[in-house]
Amino acid sequence: MKRHSRRLVLIMRNCTLLSMISLSACTVGPDYHRPTTQAPSAWRDAPLSLWHIAQPSNGALSLTWWTDYNDPLLDSLETQGLEQNQTLASAVAHYEQANATLANTAAQRIPEVDLGGTAERLKISQNRPLENYSTPNQSTVQNEVVLAPSINYDADLFGRIRREVEGAKASAEQSKDDLANARLALTTEIAADYYALRELDAEIDVLNRSVSLQKKALDYVTAEHELGSVSGLDLLQQKSQLDATRVQAQLLLTQRGAYEDAISTLIGKPAPGFSIEPKVVNLQAPAIPIGLPSELLQRRPDVASAERAMAAANAQIGVAKAAFFPSVTLTPTIGYESTSFGNLLSAPSLMWSLGATFGQVLYDGGRRAANVRYASEGYLAAQANYRQTVLTAFQQVQDAVTDLTVLSQAASQSHDAIEDAQHLLSLSNDRYTAGLAAYLNVITAQQSLLTAERQDVQIQGQRVAMTISLVKALGGGWRIAPAKGASM
Repeated sequence: MKRHSRRLVLIMRNCTLLSMISLSACTVGPDYHRPTTQAPSAWRDAPLSLWHIAQPSNGALSLTWWTDYNDPLLDSLETQGLEQNQTLASAVAHYEQANATLANTAAQRIPEVDLGGTAERLKISQNRPLENYSTPNQSTVQNEVVLAPSINYDADLFGRIRREVEGAKASAEQSKDDLANARLALTTEIAADYYALRELDAEIDVLNRSVSLQKKALDYVTAEHELGSVSGLDLLQQKSQLDATRVQAQLLLTQRGAYEDAISTLIGKPAPGFSIEPKVVNLQAPAIPIGLPSELLQRRPDVASAERAMAAANAQIGVAKAAFFPSVTLTPTIGYESTSFGNLLSAPSLMWSLGATFGQVLYDGGRRAANVRYASEGYLAAQANYRQTVLTAFQQVQDAVTDLTVLSQAASQSHDAIEDAQHLLSLSNDRYTAGLAAYLNVITAQQSLLTAERQDVQIQGQRVAMTISLVKALGGGWRIAPAKGASM
């Protein structure tokens, strides 16, 4: 038994020694270095209400950025979307698949231990070929019982498995970034559709009030026409204007239904059974500090995903280059063989072997060299995609900043237009009360005010939509309170 134990120890020592040799072996292929990307020093045309020198310690990504809009219904829709959206569920499954692939690849670094065994009763032929001319064959009937664990271990002397693990890890991290990007895309799409719907609610309200005023105007013109004070042309013009306004209101209802159906799909509910009650809300968006352009590269999940794809592609170069070098697989075995179960685990029944399999391709017609070129070009493609993603990120943020600057100026002008229309309405009421003007002038002034209000609603809706676009372009909201006095 002592000799039996010494043999087991010898086998384990040899396996450990060979494992240490493999771990200290070289790793072929280029080591990955994250490329440097030039970032602009500041955003062009950024208004003071948006500009903020972000502090990374205080400016972490907000996973619930929409709560800054202070709308309970939007909060509920976002929660339902995160729980029930099927596209997001698919992204979660792909992320788990990537983690499983990483675990499977990493397991190649550990020796595989298999347990094999047989139990059979067999008869040996007497007429089989002789193994020795001096010893005649005999026919025997006997049992054979074998219990033989085996070890299979790739020594990975040149780093093929290490590069595969490196690539699988980068791919898993890329999948995680893709999941974050899918989550961001979902939440911003829900918010954008929701506020587009609320803008239409406000526009429809303005148009309905306009229809009411135009009905009064039509009644007035009709009465004047019956008295002969106005022509039939004036009557038809007023009726045509009323009909056109009614058509506009009806078309907005169609658009509203489309946004409602889109939201239902995003939150994982069938469109026929879903509705949002019409409501006029104040379309105001919070100020969003945008930080420095260089911080964008650390925040956007699609940029992070493109960078991880580049790391995975770099690892594949090492995998391809490792194919040029010999492969060594360790195959030690130890087990027991006997003719009965009774003495199977005894020392005389012990059998073992130490061995390794060596392989080296001498000529393959350039296949491995082609694989290296393929992997190298794949890395260059991933690098170009990363740089294009960065450029697109800068473009999207700059577009949002520029549009918000323009819309901020337009909103100020729109407020002036409303004030002018209110002043005109006040003068028209005074003139009508004094008997200096017809009531139609008052109705016309009211209609001008409603037109200005509708334009203001559209501008405010565009500003909210653009802030959501900015949130998406930045990679999420910031948990930093805006400066006092700052407004959108």
